[in-house]
Amino acid sequence: MIIVLKPEATEAQLKHLIAKVKSVGLKPMISKGVERTIIGVIGEEDILRSTPLDVFPGVEKVMSILAPYKLVSREFKHENSVINIGKVKVGGKKIVTMAGPCSIESREMLINIAKSVKKSGASVLRGGAFKPRTSPYSFQGLGEEGLKYLKEAGQKTGLPVITEIMDIRDLPLIEKYADILQIGARNMQNFNLLKAVGTSKMPVLLKRGISSTIVELLMSAEYILSNGNFNVMLCERGIRTFEDQTRFTLDLSAVPVLKKLTHLPVIIDPSHAVGKWGYVPAMARAAVASGCDGLIIEVHPKPEEALSDGAQSLIPDNFEKMMKELKGVAKAVGRDI
Repeated sequence: MIIVLKPEATEAQLKHLIAKVKSVGLKPMISKGVERTIIGVIGEEDILRSTPLDVFPGVEKVMSILAPYKLVSREFKHENSVINIGKVKVGGKKIVTMAGPCSIESREMLINIAKSVKKSGASVLRGGAFKPRTSPYSFQGLGEEGLKYLKEAGQKTGLPVITEIMDIRDLPLIEKYADILQIGARNMQNFNLLKAVGTSKMPVLLKRGISSTIVELLMSAEYILSNGNFNVMLCERGIRTFEDQTRFTLDLSAVPVLKKLTHLPVIIDPSHAVGKWGYVPAMARAAVASGCDGLIIEVHPKPEEALSDGAQSLIPDNFEKMMKELKGVAKAVGRDI
């Protein structure tokens, strides 16, 4: 259920309404928009139907949300959400690029890459300290040591940093070093992890699972928002199909679909989708043309020596070339990069 307040509603009226909602065992979620304040009410349908919330002072109207995902829906919030990460804004006119190595391998390499991608136009530094790998014998990341390198590289360049969280127990540790939490495709439906990051105020990048529908992605995002964290970005990173010429199939149709269904920003990860660096620039251009709000790109100085995902990583020169090419596409669709 959505409670839409009148433009002239007072803070006292808002507090009175919230108190009433809580008193009957319902959970209020407040969204203050440009013109109006909206309260999403979560709880048992019978209680919602039997509580006359529309008679309270300051209330303009009360509406039911038909979609199973309540807080992420356009019904709850009509305008696009903009996620603030320091000076970086995701979801506005500028298309934000997150770039860096798949795995943090050494301090020197990470700092050099951070300086390079920033020079080429990246706004966020990415790097994995904990890596989920198909094989238990593959490189699993440097852990806290890698997080320290990530934070240092971010401080030296002024770039906010994003890294993946795999375990609830690592949340306090990662919160010390990172600016954005990434939920990987394998953990999209790790509901306990989603609830945990929902209690954090840190922005979250939620990746779509390789066999998950768009509605399932939105329902996973709902877990995070329903626990209080509205700073969520959705990421399309390819889904599993019968095609074997690329690692996965990048579902760019997800961008306009998500833009219709939700107010949350949409990020595209062409690196993981195609799995081959030569296809990444073309898919990045297509992603920008489709209306995405950001890209996350893997960049490595020596992909042939990378400890993970070298085949899909751009060298710095190719990343710089791609960023220049993207400017024209962004301009054509009324965006900046």
